[in-house]
Amino acid sequence: MSAKKSIVYQGEPGANSHIACAEAFPGWTPVAKPTFEDAFAAVIEGSAGLAMIPVENSVAGRVADIHHLMPTSGLNIVGEFFLPIQHQLMAVKGATLATVKSAYSHPQALGQCRVTLRKLGLEPRIAADTAGAARRLAETTDMTRAAIASKLAAEIYGLDIIAKDIADEDHNTTRFIILSKEPDWAPKGNGPVVTTFVFKVRNVPAALYKALGGFATNSVNMTKLESYQLEGEFVATQFYADVEGHPDDANVRLALEELAFFSAEVKILGVYHGAPYRYAERKKQS
Repeated sequence: MSAKKSIVYQGEPGANSHIACAEAFPGWTPVAKPTFEDAFAAVIEGSAGLAMIPVENSVAGRVADIHHLMPTSGLNIVGEFFLPIQHQLMAVKGATLATVKSAYSHPQALGQCRVTLRKLGLEPRIAADTAGAARRLAETTDMTRAAIASKLAAEIYGLDIIAKDIADEDHNTTRFIILSKEPDWAPKGNGPVVTTFVFKVRNVPAALYKALGGFATNSVNMTKLESYQLEGEFVATQFYADVEGHPDDANVRLALEELAFFSAEVKILGVYHGAPYRYAERKKQS
C-alpha cells in the first residue's frame, strides 16, 4: 500500500469517516485508526498521505478534541468535505424494536438521534465510535442491544437494520477537514477559498472586540469562531476561526494584520477551496 495514496480516519471500517474518505478520494485506500491521535501520527510519520477528520456536525456541534490537536500537530488543512449523515438502528439477527432496550454509539451519533431514541424508549449507551459499536454488537447474540451506525457498517458486520434514517433532523451533516503534512495553499483567484486560523488575544480589556474589528471594517465574512481554554487556565483562551477569502486578498490581509496587532499569537492552519456543498446550501437559504 502506497503511503501517498492512503488516507486515515478515526474509527473502524464502516464509520462515517470511512464513507467520507471513499467518496472524497475514490482512488485512495482508507485506513482505520483507533484514535484521532493515531490518525494524526500516521500523517506526521509519513505512513499515510492524508487524514479525514470530522470537526463539526449540523445537529450535535463541534468535535471538541480536534481543536486541541490541530494547533500543535504541525499538520495543515488542505481541504474540506461535507457528508450528509444517515444513521441506522441495527441489531443482531432475530432482534426487533420490541426486543431491544438500549442503543450503543459514539456520543455525537447519540446526540444526533436523541429525540428518536427517547420516542423508541431506548437507553443511549456510549461507545468509542459508530462502526465499533456495530462490530462489538455483531460479536454477541444479545437481542436487547442495538447500535447506531451506517448502512455500510450493517453490511460489513452482518447486522439487520431495524429502523432506518433515525437522525432527528433531515439536515444532519458532518463537516470534515482534510489534513496533510505539507502545506498546500489554494491559489488566489481560482474559486472560493476558506482560510482557517487560530489566535490568542492579549489579556487586555476589549482585546477580542478590537482584534475582530478588522474583519468587519474590511468586509471579510467570518463563518466560524469558537473559543476554548488552554492548559486548564480560565484566562488563557484560544480561538479557532474560518473566514472566506485568501490571505493575499487585500481585505483579508488587512484584517489579519489588525488581528495580529491585538493578538499574542496568530497561526494559519490552512488555505483551501471551499467545498461545493457549502455554497449549494447558501443558495437554498437565499
